[in-house]
Amino acid sequence: MSTVLETEEHQALRAAVAALGKRYGRDYMTSVVRDGAHPRELWTEAAKLGYLGVNLPEEYGGGGSGITELSIVLEELGAAGSPLLMMVVSPAICGTVIARFGTDTQKRQWLPGLADGSLTMAFGITEPDAGSNSHRITTTARKDGEDWLLTGRKVFVSGVDIADATLVVGRTEDARSGRLKPCLFIVPRDAPGFRRSQIDMELQAPEKQFELVLDEVRLPADALVGGGEDAGLLQLFAGLNPERIMTAAFGIGMGRYALARAVEYAKTRQVWKEPIGSHQAIAHPLAQAHIELELARLMMQKAARLYDEGDDIGAGEAANMAKYAAGEACVKAVDQAVHTLGGNGLTREYGLASLITAARVARIAPVSREMILNYVSHQSLGLPKSY
Repeated sequence: MSTVLETEEHQALRAAVAALGKRYGRDYMTSVVRDGAHPRELWTEAAKLGYLGVNLPEEYGGGGSGITELSIVLEELGAAGSPLLMMVVSPAICGTVIARFGTDTQKRQWLPGLADGSLTMAFGITEPDAGSNSHRITTTARKDGEDWLLTGRKVFVSGVDIADATLVVGRTEDARSGRLKPCLFIVPRDAPGFRRSQIDMELQAPEKQFELVLDEVRLPADALVGGGEDAGLLQLFAGLNPERIMTAAFGIGMGRYALARAVEYAKTRQVWKEPIGSHQAIAHPLAQAHIELELARLMMQKAARLYDEGDDIGAGEAANMAKYAAGEACVKAVDQAVHTLGGNGLTREYGLASLITAARVARIAPVSREMILNYVSHQSLGLPKSY
């Protein structure tokens, strides 16, 4: 893919991460899934090389860069067939929120570990009855002396089994208005009343999905991110924009991997006189997939740059568009890759069939394409809401 819009440092980062990804590749990730394990070796090596914490502040052991650089890391690992989904959650969402809004104590406690990969944090926002409607979140926190008592349920929370804590989105009562407003709490994995159960997924991925039950989980006052109760909405969106940008990187990387396998096959597979890639019915859809991945990447780069420059409003629009474009491009690229290989595309040997399910993640999570279309129609176009 062309990198002319990137700095030399970004191009060097891409090349270095691509080399790391190729040393592991799709076979490594497939074996990890088969064994029910986690990609600890790749996670540890990526951390040691400084890739996992590239977006976190230097004073806490991070690289001092931004989501631009972190998205490059995830995209290139994905393009090599070995994406680390927890990068979306731990350094991108949780690390960013704590770096921007955490107290000094919270920063010292969490950021060095998130940067060097020794600590991992999950993120719980989705609820069984709320779906994409964050205004219907019912997980609530109430004061009990100096402590907080947190009660509620969350679903589709990635990596809780390996996370040292979960950043949970709840709601508290505004003392002035009495209305519920969002707040973020750091919940340690061993907190009494904090229970998890694994969701049985068709998705073949090393990262497991969980439902969480919080039954009056007692948390100290400093479990509230930032220590105050006034910045909840800002904190939430400070995490959600990087989440969308990184999901775009995840989808683009996966799409690139599938497309590369299909192109390689189309260049060598011969049924008649010429390789099948010489036929337009094969070549044109692959060219289309390449174009759409390139366009999605451009929007992702725009979103990351706006976010890193501190333009949260502009980044919100671009991040949603990037996530939408990448999800669509990823699904189409994977579908066309499988189709190009025909029967071989459904075999374990070629490793593309499992991506059919995985590609849907970029369309569905962390927010559906329909909700993104709602966002763009309301926020970008100024059209009236239907809800």
